[in-house]
Amino acid sequence: MAVDRIRQAHSDRGSHRRRRRKIVTDNPLPEAAHTLAHDDDLRPLWAAVHKRLCSGTEPTQLATVLVNGLPTGGIAILRTWLDTSTRRRRGPSAITTANGSTRVPVRMVLSRFDLAPEHLTAIAELAMGEPVVNQALARRAGVAAREDLWLEVVSNLAAVPELARRIRATGVAESDIATIAKQSRQLRAALEKIDNLRRPGTPPLTLPKLAHDCAHDPHAFDLDSLTGKRLVEAVAELLGEPEPARPDRVRAMLARAGVLADRLSTTVLVLNLSAVGIGIVDQRLRLGGGPVPLTLYDLTVNPPVLQASPLLVVENPSVLEAAMATGFTGPLACTSGHLRAVEHAFLQCAVDCGVELTYAGDIDRDGLIIACQVRELYGARIVGMDEDVVLQAGPCSSAVPLGVLPAELPFELSAALSAGGKAIYQENDVILEKIL
Repeated sequence: MAVDRIRQAHSDRGSHRRRRRKIVTDNPLPEAAHTLAHDDDLRPLWAAVHKRLCSGTEPTQLATVLVNGLPTGGIAILRTWLDTSTRRRRGPSAITTANGSTRVPVRMVLSRFDLAPEHLTAIAELAMGEPVVNQALARRAGVAAREDLWLEVVSNLAAVPELARRIRATGVAESDIATIAKQSRQLRAALEKIDNLRRPGTPPLTLPKLAHDCAHDPHAFDLDSLTGKRLVEAVAELLGEPEPARPDRVRAMLARAGVLADRLSTTVLVLNLSAVGIGIVDQRLRLGGGPVPLTLYDLTVNPPVLQASPLLVVENPSVLEAAMATGFTGPLACTSGHLRAVEHAFLQCAVDCGVELTYAGDIDRDGLIIACQVRELYGARIVGMDEDVVLQAGPCSSAVPLGVLPAELPFELSAALSAGGKAIYQENDVILEKIL
């Protein structure tokens, strides 16, 4: 397994450190080693030694190191130790410096204090306050672990090879190897379950039930999680379909594979909306009596046939309250913020029935983004969100800072909003009078 290699590598390094600590405990470091490690002038030397040891160099192989930034005091003390009278008579100093770098014969320093190369690791760790970890060994273990991971991913996702290739192309950090391996096993179990669900006569499963059975966690395949998104990619590849972008179409695709995702928890509120069909949802709409909630189940299993008359769509439920308080009789629908699957399904149903859509939302960053989506996807006409409304409502705008505006706004609207600098919400009397 990929994870086993990583664990073994860390275990080997940990065992090495434990053995070394035991040796140091049984045979305490000589006082000279402590003195060398705690000399501030020599800290750059031990930093260079620490780096070499972490790169994989064995202490017994480390004879000389090149040190950057060694202070004058450090150079002086090293020369005092190593440049004996005999050496000074024979030639140059044992410590040579050029262009800010100093070459230090580490083995000579150790010999000067009767220390062995085996003491070098302990001195470097004492000086730097960090353990020496063989990074070369860790890299080799990481490479091997990744190769094992990709073999496991390809095996688990054999039914969806394109997804397996995309996961590999994304790459993986060492800390995520176990997570990706687990994810591939969960997806394999889900795809096997979905293969059974697609057989004629097999009842569908909800997405949380699928996650519970395949990952032992009902939220493992939540569609806003990475595993959930990869499940959607896998189902699209399994069905031979392009991956859908809109959330309602994602859920429709999953339903075709026998997986029911979030059909009951969210609703669109409608008021005074007329329906001309014979279905159960049409009958509910005709009964009226106040706001009617429509779920994704209603809109996909028993979609109503809406009367082809203009419909005002608003962002906030408070507008429906204001409409009922003032006796407003026109058709209204409320999306409650950013568009989710249920709102997309409702707006598409309205368009399919020939309903002419008008949209009004908060005049802030999120509201402007939602308005743009409703206009571009469903052809809605935007009302109560232009520069004239901003100028009229400005004296009674909110205390909430406006924030960064969407780049695609018309210049006049952007200038009017920037001048005020505050968000304008649908509860503002100017907006309510405009749209109702």
